[in-house]
Amino acid sequence: MDFTDSPEEAAFRSEVRDFILREAPRPKPGESGQEALVSGWAANQEWFKKLGAKGWIAPAWPKEYGGASMTTVQQFIFNEEMALQKAPRPLHMIIGLGMAGPTLIVHGTDEQKQKFLPGMLKGEDIWCQGYSEPGAGSDLASLQTRAVRDGDDYVINGQKIWTTLAHMAKYMILLTRTDPDAPKHRGITYFILDMKSPGVEVRPLYNLGNSHEFNEVFFDNVRIPKENVIGEENRGWYAAVTTLDFERSSIGSATGMKQHVEELVEYATAHEAEPTSTLRTNPMLRYELADRMVEVEVARMLSYRVASMQARGLIPNYEASSLKLFSTELNQRIARTAIHILGQYGQLRGDDAPTKGRWAATYLRSQAYTIEGGTSEIQRNIIAQRGLGLPRD
Repeated sequence: MDFTDSPEEAAFRSEVRDFILREAPRPKPGESGQEALVSGWAANQEWFKKLGAKGWIAPAWPKEYGGASMTTVQQFIFNEEMALQKAPRPLHMIIGLGMAGPTLIVHGTDEQKQKFLPGMLKGEDIWCQGYSEPGAGSDLASLQTRAVRDGDDYVINGQKIWTTLAHMAKYMILLTRTDPDAPKHRGITYFILDMKSPGVEVRPLYNLGNSHEFNEVFFDNVRIPKENVIGEENRGWYAAVTTLDFERSSIGSATGMKQHVEELVEYATAHEAEPTSTLRTNPMLRYELADRMVEVEVARMLSYRVASMQARGLIPNYEASSLKLFSTELNQRIARTAIHILGQYGQLRGDDAPTKGRWAATYLRSQAYTIEGGTSEIQRNIIAQRGLGLPRD
């Protein structure tokens, strides 16, 4: 692939960069874009409004729905510049903007689009995703949450788990089984659920870092009007797995990982003369940092590969799995290297700890990366079968 921007792409990159430098709230030294999202909520809300005015809050959406209709290459450039400049992203809106919204644009009725899309764009409505169940994680099509038609409603009973932001969400995109006698990939119906509906119970799940992102959600005779079915009854699986035209190259993740390694190099160099410096007691850490820097470049190349395929109208398959597998495991290796660099200080958390304890929290949180969004085992199966042509068994 050609790594250089065309004149049009270079002009667009300059436009995005200038806009970010002029309008975005700047993170504090050592603060990531995500941390800036939390610490500067009011400023970020103004920033999101400015993004929305340009259609950049949902860059892949068609202009008619409030997006920017960016091409794949433009999305790649936009996300790369956002990451390079550490500009806050609307992370609390990602399920609505990145999943529910595109699904409704493709499969939703006009009434559903008019009702639900504006709240996503304004950041007023947080969404969550009701997919995984205790017995249906990697094998999602084995889900058993039941929906039974009753007049103009469907009655829902069952449970979902690992539901990110369910405790904050106004709506859920929900997969249920409506025909238990059909093959498991059929007989599934896709719904929009109002989280304030009677019979919905949300229970928190705390991760290893003692933070609350996930939840388990229980449904006890919850009623959903038939107008909230996405697509067709018993064909929800096909809507749920539709390949939607929005950016998936993870260039922002690759860029962020490189920035993290650069921060670690800077920290290690600044403290090298101290008696407790880990570089003095363990010179091999220099090679460990070098390995991480090489690996983030590999992640960047994998991101470029996915983006270049999309730009040519191809659908990444095992290539996307390769990127997901490598990037999430690299995130964990970077976190381990950070703990090695900080030594015993790496166990500390709080404002008085080095880097305010960010790496201790990152290390604990990173253990989930290779599970969420498709486990590493599943990604390796996809790579083996679809990429290498190995037998399924």
